Amino acid sequence: MKHSQAGFTLVEIAIVLVIIGLLLGGALKGQELIHSAKAKAVAAEFRNTATMIAAYQDRFRAMPGDDRAATTHLGGSANGNGNGTIDGAWNSTALSNPDGSPAESTYVWQHLRLANLAPGSAASPSAGDWEPRNAEGGRIGIQSATPFTGMRGRVFVCQDNISGRIAQQVDTTMDDGKPDEGAVRFGSALGSAASTVDDNQSYIICTGL
Repeated sequence: MKHSQAGFTLVEIAIVLVIIGLLLGGALKGQELIHSAKAKAVAAEFRNTATMIAAYQDRFRAMPGDDRAATTHLGGSANGNGNGTIDGAWNSTALSNPDGSPAESTYVWQHLRLANLAPGSAASPSAGDWEPRNAEGGRIGIQSATPFTGMRGRVFVCQDNISGRIAQQVDTTMDDGKPDEGAVRFGSALGSAASTVDDNQSYIICTGL
């Protein structure tokens, strides 16, 4: 007896391929939506931080972190030197400088929280880590020193652990889309901004206020 062995018809194969295509398309679209949401969140953090700083200045006529009368205004915090700049590195967790003075870039977030302008606890942590985290799990910090060559501003907000793809989206949304030009710049380290973008590399992205 002969047994016939049936295979898939062209129609059945076509249907399978269509289903596979739809599944892949859905997965890619979902991934794109996730990246877009993260980019919007990072951009929102920049805008929110700028609003917080402006609100603090408007209320106390001083910069958060640099406020020389913070103990009077807020209670339970350290005073800054009142020189009009936020001294220290944006990602510092030190509570004091080598000379013993308070590290202003660290106390920025405590001042903002005690003023009820930023969410989160203002209680003093053991390592001074008041900095909030962004959508990528990186730090959000503030400093007055210019982070990337050629940037302009009195105060700069920086975020790290941002993938190249998201950093590019943020720069395109907020500025000119060029990592080494404009008001928004990013690079693998502070100093010279990147000239090309690697989607799989993590960057520090900053904007001037």
